[in-house]
Amino acid sequence: MKTLKVPRLRSWFTLVVLVPIALSIIYYGFIASDQYISESRFVVKGRSDRPNPMSGLAGIMQVTGLSGGQEQTNEVIDYIKSRNALQALQRTENIRGKFTLPSIDFLSRYPAFWREDRFENLYRYYEKKVATKLDSETGLAVLTVKAFSPTDARDINARLLTLSEALVNQLNSKSRTKAIDEAEKRVAEAQSRVRTARIALSAYRNDQQLVDPLKQATGVLAISDRLIAERAALQAQLDLMTRVTPRNPSIPALRGRIAATDSAIAAQNGRAVGGTGALSSKMGGYDNLVVEQEFATQTLTAASAALEQARADAQRQQYYLERVVEPNVPDMSRYPDRLWQILTVAGAALCLYFIGWMLVVGIIEHSPDS
Repeated sequence: MKTLKVPRLRSWFTLVVLVPIALSIIYYGFIASDQYISESRFVVKGRSDRPNPMSGLAGIMQVTGLSGGQEQTNEVIDYIKSRNALQALQRTENIRGKFTLPSIDFLSRYPAFWREDRFENLYRYYEKKVATKLDSETGLAVLTVKAFSPTDARDINARLLTLSEALVNQLNSKSRTKAIDEAEKRVAEAQSRVRTARIALSAYRNDQQLVDPLKQATGVLAISDRLIAERAALQAQLDLMTRVTPRNPSIPALRGRIAATDSAIAAQNGRAVGGTGALSSKMGGYDNLVVEQEFATQTLTAASAALEQARADAQRQQYYLERVVEPNVPDMSRYPDRLWQILTVAGAALCLYFIGWMLVVGIIEHSPDS
């Protein structure tokens, strides 16, 4: 079996282990820039108008409660991680300038020497500096920002919270505008329906030459009833006169009055019921138009009430972002953890060296000349 020469082992140990450890000591001990973390916590809450089960004075005092806007909190978290948030930060905070300062070491500074200064590369860099998560125990969203000065970390964190508040307000505005627009659309449709119903009813009246067939039919029947009563009186007079004075010269005239009354009664009944010109034939179309107008009016009343309710709801904010923990100004750096980083490099180098050493030993043992 062949053995490795000690000088060669030492040279590989120096190259694979000692050199990386020395470089890590130099970089993390003297070159790496301090990085500070600013943390904040927030939650999105919404108003809940559900009936309160409490009674008495407590129920009167607590009319409107607050409910957590879990979905809106997730939307805010997604926004903070998005390119839109980075673009807004670039416009207001010049986040690129904060990460390109000459005082930042060359490995931590943006852009890295092997990358171009492009927005996508800046976004990758941004993702490493800004982190958000949802605390499952408290339900709060945790926002952490890593920067190379305490004030920069705090300013970026505070600006992200401000942008998140603007996003929640924008979502509220869109929701309110959509609700009001839909309510106004329904009111406009109901108003158009009422106008159409009124125009149709007016055209029907003009075409049929009537105002209200029900009232007119009532008047016609009242006249008919009066004529019937009058004819009955005339018929009774005629019967009496025929029995008492059969040769009375007034009998023909009385019979003529009864015949005229019969014609008048028939004419009145013909106006009420009968052919196509009778009031009864016009009643169906008129009733349909009246029902349509009443239904359209009720629909307009309901739509107007819904519009007023939508406007009342728009007067109060549906959701709002509540800052539970304001962004802090850290008084000491948390990154890099210099000793841990050096130990990590040393451990990785030793593992790599021993793996390589075992691989070489295995090859030598299985070689034909061993």
